[in-house]
Amino acid sequence: MSVVTGVMQDYLKTIYKLQRDRGAVSTSEVADRLHVSPASATNMIKRLARLRLVSYTRYHGFVLAPAGQRIALETIRHHRLLELYLAEHLGVGLDKVDSEAERLEHVLSEDVEARIATTLGNPTRDPHGDPIPAADGTIRDVRYPSLDTLSPGDSARVARVSDRSQALLRRLTALGLRPGVTLKMVARRPSGCRIEIAGREVRVPRSLCEGVFIEWTGVPTPP
Repeated sequence: MSVVTGVMQDYLKTIYKLQRDRGAVSTSEVADRLHVSPASATNMIKRLARLRLVSYTRYHGFVLAPAGQRIALETIRHHRLLELYLAEHLGVGLDKVDSEAERLEHVLSEDVEARIATTLGNPTRDPHGDPIPAADGTIRDVRYPSLDTLSPGDSARVARVSDRSQALLRRLTALGLRPGVTLKMVARRPSGCRIEIAGREVRVPRSLCEGVFIEWTGVPTPP
């Protein structure tokens, strides 16, 4: 749909991410996430509604229409493939791939997208552990518990890290917390937790624990 601009794609992508967490979303939520004024968000959402990319229910908010969801998932696919390519082939840090991919996702052709996917081995997850939508527009989005749900003695693997903040990603990387890393919970406190990674203990503040999502790999057998 050639009439859809990069800014519109950003709105559709944002609405998709918001509605997966809470269903119908409000204009103020979109404005807050995109750092624009409520008036700007309202005007854009009206344009998207006229293009039948979003649908609105009075008193409930709006959601993506099927056509809007297809565009959102295609944009997310571009973004996450670019993030992985930048991380694996160009050595760009986890805290920088998001902003770099943001600049490139809107101009990526379908041919280059396919070439990148092939080069990467048709991956299913980006470097932060988020799912990459398939070329057919489907997505397998698994919800993982956060690090602070582990009990002392539990072992787990980092499945995903939040990419909402570059500062958070820099701190997690410095601690060795990135997707694929195996860890063990040593102690959990209201202020955070103490974990073991590759034989060394690491203290993780609660603010960081909430940005690390894990999948269990085993719980010690009681004596």
